[in-house]
Amino acid sequence: MKDRIRAFVLASLTDMQYDVSEVTGDTDLGPAGLDLESLALAELSVQVEDEFGIKFDLDEMETTAMMTLDEFTADVAKRIDALATTAAAPVGDAA
Repeated sequence: MKDRIRAFVLASLTDMQYDVSEVTGDTDLGPAGLDLESLALAELSVQVEDEFGIKFDLDEMETTAMMTLDEFTADVAKRIDALATTAAAPVGDAA
């Protein structure tokens, strides 16, 4: 799943006109790396939300800007797993 998420993020960044040719898993999303501004982070988050059915809170953008690509990918994977676990949990007896 992480490979699919990473590929999606890189494709999204490319579509947003970011050069990802030298991006590695250790590349920061924020000022120390790709230098995504808040609007770009919001756009990326919305695209990830739409693709994978997860949600980010608006106040998480600052934290996201300090993540590396691998950290962001792991965070998205964790959210997907949590969503799947919640969806699979029994709702209760219908009796």
